[in-house]
Amino acid sequence: MITVETKSTEDPIDLEEYEKIQPAMVIPVGNIKVVYATPNAMTGWRVKTFFTKEPETVAWMGEFGSGEVMVDVGANVGMYSVWAAKTRGVRVFAFEPESQNYALLNRNIIYNQLSSQVTAFCTALSDDTGFDVLHLADFNYGRSCHSFGSTLNFKLEEQKFAFTQGAFATTLDLMVQSGTIPAPHHIKIDVDGFEHKVIEGAKQSIAGPTLKSLLIEINQNLPEHMGIVDYLKSQGFDYSQEQVNEAERADGIFEGVANYVFRR
Repeated sequence: MITVETKSTEDPIDLEEYEKIQPAMVIPVGNIKVVYATPNAMTGWRVKTFFTKEPETVAWMGEFGSGEVMVDVGANVGMYSVWAAKTRGVRVFAFEPESQNYALLNRNIIYNQLSSQVTAFCTALSDDTGFDVLHLADFNYGRSCHSFGSTLNFKLEEQKFAFTQGAFATTLDLMVQSGTIPAPHHIKIDVDGFEHKVIEGAKQSIAGPTLKSLLIEINQNLPEHMGIVDYLKSQGFDYSQEQVNEAERADGIFEGVANYVFRR
């Protein structure tokens, strides 16, 4: 009998039984069941806090119309990509360069039978195209605060990262211009500090007539991020200060960070 030894115990377990352990959690929505793989505590926490962690994001997705196109930049394990596709009937293009998250993102797509509706790219979106290194805050499912091409953290300050992997980045505009993806109706951007670079590489898509809304994580302590707010207002987008105030982190390391919902 083939066995496998885990790092947490010296007792060998049956390999076939081990492979069957694929824990998942379900969020029921009426007669719909949204399934998420939960191989560790972090991914389980993401499911348990789905409605409380970012209620503004859930409310924003509730505005989507069936058949519209959403681009999810920094999709992580696909919590919002899967939700938007399964509950709103939208077409989603999800971008996640970190290997562990990308694998689980695809598993969540499969679990929800969304292969024809959600396409995941193991790619970062930025202001330029090319290969570089992705610096990892942690090597595990569901983790965030990684950094592409730079050892800067979400505050744009130098940080020492424990792990790295190879990665590729391109721009949203190039993806649309090449016909790889259609012009989006909605864009979500959460890349832990480099949101301004994603915007720089998406200016043609933003200026186009298709885009209706964006949800962006803004660190209000950074002039680069506040420049995003000014730029989007110049493009005819607006936001609710009340919504921002409700979403703003009041303390902790993310103090001053808030999701802004822009609509045109």
